[in-house]
Amino acid sequence: MFGTISSFFSPDMAIDLGTANTLVYVRGKGIVLNEPSVVAYHLRDGKKQVLAVGEDAKLMLGRTPGSIEAIRPMRDGVIADFDVAEEMIKYFIRKIHKRGNIAKPKIIVCVPHGATPVEKRAIRESVLSAGARKAGLIAEPIAAAIGAGMPITDPTGSMVVDIGGGTTEVAVLSLGDIVYARSVRVGGDRMDEGIISYLRRQHNLLVGEATSERIKTQIGTARMPEDGRGASMDIRGRDLLGGVPKETEVTQAQVAEALSEPVQQICEAVMTALESTPPDLAADIVDRGVMLTGGGALLGDLDLALREQTGLAISIADESLNCVALGTGKSLEFERQLAHVIDYG
Repeated sequence: MFGTISSFFSPDMAIDLGTANTLVYVRGKGIVLNEPSVVAYHLRDGKKQVLAVGEDAKLMLGRTPGSIEAIRPMRDGVIADFDVAEEMIKYFIRKIHKRGNIAKPKIIVCVPHGATPVEKRAIRESVLSAGARKAGLIAEPIAAAIGAGMPITDPTGSMVVDIGGGTTEVAVLSLGDIVYARSVRVGGDRMDEGIISYLRRQHNLLVGEATSERIKTQIGTARMPEDGRGASMDIRGRDLLGGVPKETEVTQAQVAEALSEPVQQICEAVMTALESTPPDLAADIVDRGVMLTGGGALLGDLDLALREQTGLAISIADESLNCVALGTGKSLEFERQLAHVIDYG
């Protein structure tokens, strides 16, 4: 769509600062880093001292002593803890460049379409404080569509549904920009919470985030299995009645029930977008269908659940987990052609 990428290497980078994972794309090299958006620190004299970032910090989630805290500085796709987010971005930049003598990079970051001016400024300031010479922002739905290879510069309608950790972005694009977009604060995290609260209610079992995420990725489904049960897996947690560790079996049917609310919210967001789309673009979407991107797109049978609700053809992007990072990276590679969608403030 934009020609070939030059092999020229520069330190300029694109960052998909996600609620669950942060991906970094370096110009001329592609995606060079994909780590959880988690930071572990301990407080000393009222100051936060970072102990671990990314994979190492994620292993500490839910397992830290009182003196150490492991947190995710991003919530619903935007910065929840400014200082910790800045440290995380600095760490990732240093990890890529190894040495501190490299020129300050220009960085483009994707942000949810629904981010407020205050939230956008917080992201821009964090990136500049972390060592960028220039910080640009691009809307997440545009980045997702570019990364999925959709022909967004054509004068026809394309619909993309990007389901991330904190938000689901539903957008209709034409001529390289957003015609309609809606950001709903439901995504992978809300699915994990749904599983945790279901197990607490139905089984009196308390499980942590890591266990609920494992249930979602292994047997998670958006539709009730045909046999009313589906696959199953054994999980461990704490019995809320006896207070002791307990093992129990969870079935796909139970997970489908636990995920019914977030799945319904995603379906409703897509239906609202279709109702708000101009008729000519809606006709294009009927022809082309809807593209799903993001980690949430990998939830079992989500495409079928959406197809049943909308009656449209639903396809899942080839590299759905990386679409936003790849699209943000392409906006860096083809900055001249995409200048109108990058906001340098």
